[in-house]
Amino acid sequence: MSYYKTTLFRLLLGSATLLFFNSCKTDTGYADLKAALTLYASFDQGVDADFALGDKHLYTVPNRKARDSAQVGLHKPDIQINKGKGRFGDGLLFTERSKGYIYYPSKDNISYNTTDWSGAISFWLQLDPATDLEPGYCDPIQITDVSYNDAAIWVDFTKENPRDFRLGVIGDRNVWNPNPKGPDNENPIFNKKLTGVKNPPFGSDVWTHILINFSNLNTPQGKASLYMNGELKGTRSNITTPFTWDLELSNIYLGLGYIGMMDELSIFNRSLTDPEIKTLYTLENGVHSILN
Repeated sequence: MSYYKTTLFRLLLGSATLLFFNSCKTDTGYADLKAALTLYASFDQGVDADFALGDKHLYTVPNRKARDSAQVGLHKPDIQINKGKGRFGDGLLFTERSKGYIYYPSKDNISYNTTDWSGAISFWLQLDPATDLEPGYCDPIQITDVSYNDAAIWVDFTKENPRDFRLGVIGDRNVWNPNPKGPDNENPIFNKKLTGVKNPPFGSDVWTHILINFSNLNTPQGKASLYMNGELKGTRSNITTPFTWDLELSNIYLGLGYIGMMDELSIFNRSLTDPEIKTLYTLENGVHSILN
C-alpha cells in the first residue's frame, strides 16, 4: 500500500472511530435519560401521556376534594390542544383562568419516597406574563396531595406585574408553620423557602424551558434547583422539612390560573446532571428523541 493510501486509510479510520465513540456517548446519554423517565406527555396525540409508569390518563375535576367527580380526559373548555403550535408538534393551550383542575395521578408517575426522594420535572412554556395572565398567583405546575403550602413542589408567577417566576419546594405545613397566622403566601417563613427569578425570560413568541431538579428530600440534605433554558437560576439547600403524602391523593396539576401554552411535560426518577439538563433543552425533536 502506498504512503498516500496508508495515510488516507488511517485518517478515515480515525474519523470513523471518533464518530463511533461520539455516537455511543450520545446514545448512552439518551439511554440514561430514558431509563430515568417516569412520565412523558407530548400532547401530540391528545392529552394521554405518551409514556407513563403509572396511570397515563389526564383527569378533569371540579375541585381537589371532588375526586369522585373526576372525569377521564380534558373537560374544560378553556383548555385545548393547539395543533401544530407546540414547542414540538401540538401543545396544550390555556385560554382563561377558571374553576376546576386537570391532572395526572402522581402514583408511579413520580418517584415519591419517604426516606430519600429525588427527581426532575421538565416542560416548556410560551406566554407574555405581563399581558396574558390575569391578576393573582399562577402555578403552571403543582404537585401535591393537599395544597401549595403543604408537601408541594411547584413553580409560579407572582400575582402582580412585573411578575417574578418562583420555585416552591414546601414541606409539611404542620412542621414549617405549626402556629399559622394570616395567609401562608405572605408569611416570611414561607417566602424564605422560595427561590425566584426577576424579569424571567418569557415572551409571547418564544418558548422557555423549565426544569425543576430536586434531590435527597426527606433527609437532612434536601436540595432543589430551578433551571431556565438550561441555565441554573436558583437553588435551595438544607431542606429538612419532611414531605408526607397520601400517595393516592397526590396529583400532578397543570395550569392553575395559567394562561398560555405548555408542551413536553416529562418527569424523571432522579435529579439530572447539568449536561443532561442541557441535553433536554437542546433536543431537536423533544423527548421523543430519547424514546426512539
